Parts: sequence; C-alpha cells; structure tokens
Amino acid sequence: MKMLINVAERVVADALRGMAQAHPELVVDVENRVIVRRDAPVAGKVGLVSGGGSGHEPLHGGFVGPGMLDAACPGEVFTSPVPDQMVRAAAAVDSGAGVLFIVKNYTGDVLNFDMAAELAEDEGIQVAKVLVQDDVAVTDSLYTAGRRGTGGTLFVEKLAGAAAEEGAPLDRVAAIARRVADVSRSFGVALSAPTTPAKGSPTFDLPVNELELGIGIHGEPGRERRRIMTSGEIADFAVDALLEDRPPNGPVLVLVNGMGATPLLELYGFNAEVQRVLGERRVAVARTLVGNYVTSLDMAGCSVTLCEADEELLRLWDAPVSTPGLRWGR
Repeated sequence: MKMLINVAERVVADALRGMAQAHPELVVDVENRVIVRRDAPVAGKVGLVSGGGSGHEPLHGGFVGPGMLDAACPGEVFTSPVPDQMVRAAAAVDSGAGVLFIVKNYTGDVLNFDMAAELAEDEGIQVAKVLVQDDVAVTDSLYTAGRRGTGGTLFVEKLAGAAAEEGAPLDRVAAIARRVADVSRSFGVALSAPTTPAKGSPTFDLPVNELELGIGIHGEPGRERRRIMTSGEIADFAVDALLEDRPPNGPVLVLVNGMGATPLLELYGFNAEVQRVLGERRVAVARTLVGNYVTSLDMAGCSVTLCEADEELLRLWDAPVSTPGLRWGR
C-alpha cells in the first residue's frame, strides 16, 4: 500500500510539525504532543480539552481554536494519549475557571482521562468530564464497554465550545456538553478497510463487492456485512437505525461525514439521500454539515450523525468558530 510518509514511527510527529507550520495561531508541542490555541489561557474562560488516537483528523487537533477546543492531545495512531499529555493540556488552558474534558467512549481514553482529571485536580485545576457514546450500531466492541464515541463528538465540541467562548461557567458548559451527547446518535458504513502506517496494509479484509454496516472509526466490526448497496439504500439503512434508537422530538443538526477516502462528490450525493429519508420520515433538518471530519485514516465510507437541537443549541451552532477544521462567522 502506497503511503505519503517517511517512516511509520514518525508519522504523528511529522504531522504535528507540519500542522505547526501551517497554523501559527496554534502552539504545537511536538515533543509532548499537545496542541493549544495560542491565546490560551483566556481570562475567565472555561478551557475545553479533548484528544484521542491520531488517524481521525481533523478530530481533535483540527478543532482547536476560538469557539471550539482550547487544547487537544493526539496519541499514536488509533492509540489513546497518555495522562501526562492531558494534564499538560489542562494546565496550559486553565484560567482559573476550570477545564472540561471531552472523552470519546474508548477504554484507553476513558481510563487515561480519568487519571488525568485526578492528577489535574491535585494541581488545583477544577475538572469536569463528559463522555461521548453516540454510535448506535453496536453495544460493545473491540475498544469499548458500551457504545462508541464517534461523529457526535464534533457536535459536543462545537456547542460546548461556543458556550465556553461566551463565558458560561464550568457547570453550565458541562451541562450543555452532556445534553448534546445525550441527544446525538451516529451510524457508520465502511466501503474499504483503513491502512495503518505500522501495518502498511488494510487492517481487515473487505471484498470489493461487500460493505460493513455499523463500522467503528478504528475499523471495528459493525452489525453485518452485505453485498454492495446504493447510496440511497445505505441512507435508508443508516437513518432508520438512528431514528429507531432515538426518534427526535424537534429539528436536528445533520453531520454527513466521510471516513477519510470518500470524495465530496460522493458525500454530497449521499447527503441528498439522507435528506430524502429524513423528509420521508418527517424529521425537520435545521443545519447540515458535509465533509471529512471524524475519519479513519484512508477508509472509504461514511457516517451519519443526528443531534436534536433546540433554539439554544442552534444559536450555539451558528456562533463563530475559527479552527483549522471548522470555521465560520469570524
């Protein structure tokens, strides 16, 4: 498998060096693997910290900046960052107003963020945590006890980030983050397997005439394999899985997300089918975001995330954001 890298052992460090050169508005500590907005800590502002294994870009480092995260901790590819990174990030963004850890539900992330919260509190930093577990496809997987954290993480980081940017206190920012996590649901589909730099070949075998329904962002197995389906058939299956799990009582934010190797031409076509199904099911759509945001290296495929949004959440969604991966209104 051809890859645009030097050596597998330096992939994350090389990416961080390149990110620092492309985004002077960020402070990128390559050695300690922490990405921080340059103006941190912002006086009186709650700091938002997230992180996870590399390979899901722009999640999380690409979402550092005004209106979203204050810092992110990248681990090795598909591997949790370590508590020292998280404590360093918390210290860098704490203005005295406290820090919120946004944690995807993967065993390593949960354990390490829990440990980091204890260490940070020992240093006098007030920490709150929110767990994102939005994937409806499977209950337990290779990496989790309970549901996986996937595309809903973007909604949590954006909406809680906007609240923090407005100066909301820690308990309020945490409450918004938990509410968003509670009303977000995701479902993913793989058309091909991801290729990790260390392995240099696909992480599992998926024949060209098959797809995996309910895949995880590390290539974890989903609900079932089927022969290749049309975009419309995939939209029917994915949206119905979301609505069966949690029928929304109001309008929704929609994320039509690519897994890394699916071009926008296909994603916009898939979005048309998703919107068709939502219309047929009488679900009102308030806002739609289409693109590669929560990826799995070079996996071809897609995911759909729905987040029920009231007036407050819609206002926070529309609030300005300025990060490498998401930017509007500034």
